Amino acid sequence: DKTPSELEELAQHLVQKLQRTPAPQRLLVGVAGIPASGKSTFAVLLTERVNAILRQGSSGPSVPQESSVLESNGESHLKGYLNGVTDEGDSSKDTIQDQTILVGLDGWHLPRAQLDLFPDPKTAHDRRGIHWTFDGEGYVTFVKKLRDASNTLVVTAPSFDHALLKDPTPDAVSIYPHHRIVIIEGLYVFLAIPPWSEGGMLLDERIFIEVDVAEAKRRLVKRHVVTGVAKDAKEAEWRADENDIPNGLFIISNMFEPTWTIQSKEIVTLK
Repeated sequence: DKTPSELEELAQHLVQKLQRTPAPQRLLVGVAGIPASGKSTFAVLLTERVNAILRQGSSGPSVPQESSVLESNGESHLKGYLNGVTDEGDSSKDTIQDQTILVGLDGWHLPRAQLDLFPDPKTAHDRRGIHWTFDGEGYVTFVKKLRDASNTLVVTAPSFDHALLKDPTPDAVSIYPHHRIVIIEGLYVFLAIPPWSEGGMLLDERIFIEVDVAEAKRRLVKRHVVTGVAKDAKEAEWRADENDIPNGLFIISNMFEPTWTIQSKEIVTLK
C-alpha cells in the first residue's frame, strides 16, 4: 500500500481546517520557495486536489497516483490554471462552485515603465524579480481585504505573463465570497521584512517548497531560454547566478517559519 503523498496529506489538512473555520472567514495559504523550486506547479496541484475533495463532500483518504519528478515550467501550469479561473462565473461549466482559488504573486511585479523611473533603471530591470521590484504594499492590501470577514465584495488580483506581456494585468483574477480557501504562491508571500511581513502574518498556513540550489539553477537556465527571458543559455546562466539564486537565498534567510516544508524532488501527479 502507498502512504498518502505530502500533497494529499496537506490537501486533506486544509479541507479539515476549513471545516473548523466559521463562515465567511477564509483560510489563507501561502506557498513559497526559491525560484524554480516548483512552487507554482505544486500550488496548482494543491488547489485542484482540495477542490476535488470538497466536490466529493468528503475528506476521506484517496489513492495517490504514480509519483513523478517535479520537472516542469511551473509558470505554464499557473497560466493554464488562471486562464480557467476567468470562467469561474459561468455556472454552465460546473454546477458546484469551487471553494479554493489560486493567486500568483507575480501579478504584483512593478510594470517596466515604473522601473524606468527608478534612480538606476538598468539595475532595476536587471534585478527584476527581487523584492523591491514588486508592489509589496499592494500585495499586503490584497491580503488584508481577504482577511476581512466583513468584506462581502469581490476582491480582485492582478496576473502576470512572463512570456508574452511581461507586465501585470490589473484585476485579472476575481475572488468571490464563495472562495473560502485562497492559495497565494510566490517568492515573497511570507517574507518577514516590511512591507511583506504584514501579509505573511495574516496567512493561516505557510508552505515552503524545498529544492537543491544546483537543481533549481538547472531548471532556471532551461526556463529562461524557453520563455525568452534570456536570449541564450549563457545569458540565462548569468540571470540565474546574479538574480534568481541570490533572491532565493535572501528568501530563506528572511522568511517567517513555514508551517509545512515540502520536498520538491518528488510530487504526486493527480489526473
